[in-house]
Amino acid sequence: MGVDLGDLPKRTARLEELSGKRFAVDAYNTIYQFLSSIRQADGTPLMDFKGNVTGHLAGIFYRNSRLLENGIRPIYVFDGKPPKFKEKEREQRKEKKLEAQAAWKAALERGDIKEAKKYAQATSRLTLKMAEESKELLRIMGIPVVDSPSEGEAQAAQLVIEKKADAVASQDMDCLLFGAPLLLRNLSIGGKRKLPGKSQYIEVEPEFIELSSALSSFGLTRKQLIWMGILVGTDFDEGVRGIGPKKALKIVKESKSIADAAAKANANDNLELFKRVEEFFLNPPVEKNVKIKIGKMDCEKLASFLCDKHDFSHDRIERTCKSVESKIKEEEAQTRLGSWS
Repeated sequence: MGVDLGDLPKRTARLEELSGKRFAVDAYNTIYQFLSSIRQADGTPLMDFKGNVTGHLAGIFYRNSRLLENGIRPIYVFDGKPPKFKEKEREQRKEKKLEAQAAWKAALERGDIKEAKKYAQATSRLTLKMAEESKELLRIMGIPVVDSPSEGEAQAAQLVIEKKADAVASQDMDCLLFGAPLLLRNLSIGGKRKLPGKSQYIEVEPEFIELSSALSSFGLTRKQLIWMGILVGTDFDEGVRGIGPKKALKIVKESKSIADAAAKANANDNLELFKRVEEFFLNPPVEKNVKIKIGKMDCEKLASFLCDKHDFSHDRIERTCKSVESKIKEEEAQTRLGSWS
């Protein structure tokens, strides 16, 4: 779900800024988007003839093919073992999915297709099998896969800190709390996004958010930004009822520690949890000096995996593969020519 840090300074990312760059993609965040959005009109997930959900595979293949064609190099970072104090948040998410499941069924029974799809999107689950399928597909496409010891956003932030990637690609701002110098939201080559609960779409453009600019605009240190996130609520704590970004900002600016901030927010009962969350953001479990190797798309294996196994169209997969290969060869040729100029 991510943290709400309010209105942060951001700038639109032009395509030429993205080309030739590596982006550490928050895998679970991205794949959940595919599972939520790639559905039939009544909300039923996209499936193959055997009844296996395939929305995540379609999203991964076609989205990343377009990125590769435009010279953008994603690195997918997957979650590992979550911290114990995240368990309450995970249980609450399960309850919300069950509620959405019931609402979806009820909407279908009364024939309200529009409402059915809305509720269906909130039922999305990324299983271990789906995660492993996603990794297999990414590797066949030549896209590096990194397994985090714990939170994927923390590992993605570490890749950017070590300059193994140029930015973290995620919709969530938690990676800023983990110290990522640069966040890229809306990583795509143009597109539209449906407004929640409305039959209205808006144009979506990639945008950069710099940690240094965020801290400067708020007049905060990174620790204070973490306190602000904790008071508002992160993936690891519920926050404090009645405190939004503006009120949290005022509190942390007047605080010298998370204990001080908790006291000012009348949340001393949550102090021990707040301390654990603060420490987790400051020193998360990550693997350092990960080797990143970009491979090549294997069209033969892709046809076997997507078409033979999951009923994708042979013609469409073949056309996409040839297009990606052609664009990459063209890019490599231009690079070689540039080295002689």
